[in-house]
Amino acid sequence: MPGSHAPKIVPVILSGGSGTRLWPISRKSFPKQFWPLISDKTMLVETALRAISPEFSAPIVVTNQEHRFIVAEQLRDAGIKSPQILLEPVGRNSAPAIAAAALLVAQTNPQAVLWIMAADSAIADHKALKHAVMQAAAAAAQDYFVTFGMRPTAPEVGYGYIAKGAALDGLEGVFKLERFIEKPNAARAAELITSDSNLWNSGMFMFTAEMILAELEAYAPEVLQAVRAAMNNRTTDLDFIRLGQDEFAASPDISIDYAIAEKTQKAVVVPASIGWSDVGSWTALQEISKKDSHGNVAMGDVVLENSHNNYARSDGILTTLLGVQDMVVVTTQDAVLVAHKDHTQDVKKIVERLKKTSRPEAEAHNRAYRPWGFYESLIKGERFQVKRIVVWPGQKLSLQKHFHRAEHWVVVAGVATVTCDAEIRTVNENESIYLPLGSVHRMENPGKIPLTVIEVQSGPYLGEDDIVRFEDTYGRN
Repeated sequence: MPGSHAPKIVPVILSGGSGTRLWPISRKSFPKQFWPLISDKTMLVETALRAISPEFSAPIVVTNQEHRFIVAEQLRDAGIKSPQILLEPVGRNSAPAIAAAALLVAQTNPQAVLWIMAADSAIADHKALKHAVMQAAAAAAQDYFVTFGMRPTAPEVGYGYIAKGAALDGLEGVFKLERFIEKPNAARAAELITSDSNLWNSGMFMFTAEMILAELEAYAPEVLQAVRAAMNNRTTDLDFIRLGQDEFAASPDISIDYAIAEKTQKAVVVPASIGWSDVGSWTALQEISKKDSHGNVAMGDVVLENSHNNYARSDGILTTLLGVQDMVVVTTQDAVLVAHKDHTQDVKKIVERLKKTSRPEAEAHNRAYRPWGFYESLIKGERFQVKRIVVWPGQKLSLQKHFHRAEHWVVVAGVATVTCDAEIRTVNENESIYLPLGSVHRMENPGKIPLTVIEVQSGPYLGEDDIVRFEDTYGRN
């Protein structure tokens, strides 16, 4: 077990998923790990805060370049100090992501123990989690590939299972891993949970950087070769570590389960009861959320009457339920989901249908996040669009121009410094400025509160790709 002088455990948070089963909240542009689904903190922040103690070093977060500023901002706002953010140029599943983190850590401390966890899981009992992590760290330090097996509370068909074997001598709470069991059907799941030997596969792992790199060399050399080349060709971009694009793209797309866990001879399991859930469906989220006296979960602007055992959430307009039960109703600004609880695992089928018809709601929210803040469309018509733009204190948009639209900015909160061609002027609350077609312009928030601007666009084409950047603080030129 790590002592006061032992190397610190390195938390590695994998934040590359899109979580389509929690549509319409979770979408590719802003997936579930960035939402406060269980508490007032986002799931990414909840995950990072689990590893804030003297035993742990600053976290490594592996994410994609589209989400890099969201990750950085959420960690900064939560007070997470000195995180390392690794950017995957393309998604290649968990094995390449873990390989990248291990290579990064091995450069300074190959014996460091890595704690691999997803950014979008829920854990209720943090004290029990800490105990299980320390048991696992002791095994990892002895060159084991450690998995975490959750003691089942129901015959769950959405999880894979782990069959545990005999206890290991000298390692408290650690058992041999007999085999992995694929996600079962309902009858098989009911059979599995009758034995204490069968556990849910949580997708959390612990091992040393040196050990996992050796196992990758033995069982998935193509992954290690590609990721090592991507690491060697990495660049730094502001506070981010950007992996080489072509090299990383050459890696096989494979999970750590298939690449290593099911092949290694060093696999062990730590059983735990920590109130874990992968929050893989709206029903799963209802199960772990606080309910009223009628079994309902209501979040946001929701009113329920004579309704029972429902999950209702609104991040948009008023949502009401009357005389219904066992329903999931989720409202956003641009989409509504109504489903029976028994069918929430099939939400991804709706997303696939939307993708086939090129509906933007399949992957993108009406609100689009940028490194400087966000914008959202309020009204869109023939040759015009009205947006709300929010710029964080001290941030600024790129110096840019458009070929097909003019813009009118009205400041409704805060103060803006606006560049329009050769002119730079201050625009205060309740003041406005006109930006003619083709003008080179920029908006900046010099104040200490968020700047809110109503933008009116007019022109024959209003697409986001009508932009030429001349200068950008965030490297998007």
